[in-house]
Amino acid sequence: MKQFLLVFLGGGVGSVLRYIIGKYLNSAESGIPYGTFLANILGSLLIGVILGLASKNDTLTQSQTLLLTTGFCGGFTTFSTFAYENHVFLKAGDFTSFALYTIASFVIGFLAVFAGMFLVR
Repeated sequence: MKQFLLVFLGGGVGSVLRYIIGKYLNSAESGIPYGTFLANILGSLLIGVILGLASKNDTLTQSQTLLLTTGFCGGFTTFSTFAYENHVFLKAGDFTSFALYTIASFVIGFLAVFAGMFLVR
């Protein structure tokens, strides 16, 4: 039961923070989802740092790792919104934004995880 509560609490905090970032950074004028992009990249960097710390001399407990990775990072990052925003680009015929957003999200996201793990080693 404790594990469910940790995921619930971390996910709630992460989701609220993602909502705030999206509310202020997603651009209705240009249609570019800067907030979602930023949340996904920061979440990728953070999960790299957290998992790097967790594997380094058992710096974090299993409960702390669960709270921060599955909970917070799981709530903070969002694949479903990313997929929906790409659907909007495709529906509007904006193939350039679709390609740039998708490629940048994957490449920078992977690099952010590796950078996070590298930073704590």
